Amino acid sequence: MVGAAVCRRFADDDKVTVITASRSELDLTDRHAVDRFFATSSINEVVFAAAKVGGIVANNTYPVEFMTDNINMAVNAISSAYEHDVSRFLFLGSTCVYPRNCPQPIVEESLLSGSLEPTNEAYAIAKIAGVKLCQYYRRQFGANFTSAMPTNLYGPGDNYHPEHSHVLPGLIGRFYDAAKRGNKSVTIWGTGTPRREFLHVDDLADALVHLLAMTDAPDWINVGTGKDITIIKLAAMVAEVVGFDGDILTDPSRPDGTPIKCTNVAKLSATHWQAKIELADGLRHTFQAFLEETKRGELRAV
Repeated sequence: MVGAAVCRRFADDDKVTVITASRSELDLTDRHAVDRFFATSSINEVVFAAAKVGGIVANNTYPVEFMTDNINMAVNAISSAYEHDVSRFLFLGSTCVYPRNCPQPIVEESLLSGSLEPTNEAYAIAKIAGVKLCQYYRRQFGANFTSAMPTNLYGPGDNYHPEHSHVLPGLIGRFYDAAKRGNKSVTIWGTGTPRREFLHVDDLADALVHLLAMTDAPDWINVGTGKDITIIKLAAMVAEVVGFDGDILTDPSRPDGTPIKCTNVAKLSATHWQAKIELADGLRHTFQAFLEETKRGELRAV
């Protein structure tokens, strides 16, 4: 999703040649394959958007894969990029790397200041390793390697797997299916009280291009809107967008995850960048993309 958004962002820029590699073309957990890729490609800058991602169920079920795959991909790409003289490396972390109960809104200095959220601990540890490795290459060798910490993302190309997806695409898929079936109610996981912040992936792509142009970017910087919403209110917005008019129920026996997660984006705002796509507009745009991807048989559900 993120990689496709970055490609869209550069589509009309004649000064930039975008080099990509799909999973079938390049296994980032294979160091030899990564070295061959960098050795045979003329690459000046890297946006590292690759990751094994998922929601609470996927993270809880496959912690070994979430940790090892993400650590291996990060270490291979970062170290190989340095060895092949890449001048700029922008690693994508995640705001889930911050402690579960850190002060809100989250500032960059909260990293490693407390315990992580248990439901995504393995993924968070792997992402922290990538963020810190970029910092260490910068400290030890002077490499212009930094990280961006995007908040919860959504938009075209998201993953709509009924169990492994993140909260927003999961809600879109569930309410869409309920509307088609004429169901009278939809039950969402947890109490509905946790608060989350959401950033449209096209806004993220624009922020990443902005950060790439900076020669003195911080070691890591939050990318978000600075605005959050309860899950129950988000569910109501999604229901309206997809046309579901039944009841929305909660299931408190299911885990909520982190109670509140909202970023402080003051550092990014100080560089004269801010998100432009409001959540209501972004949801309509995303649902339209969902319908189009479904019609073309290209909807991701893995």
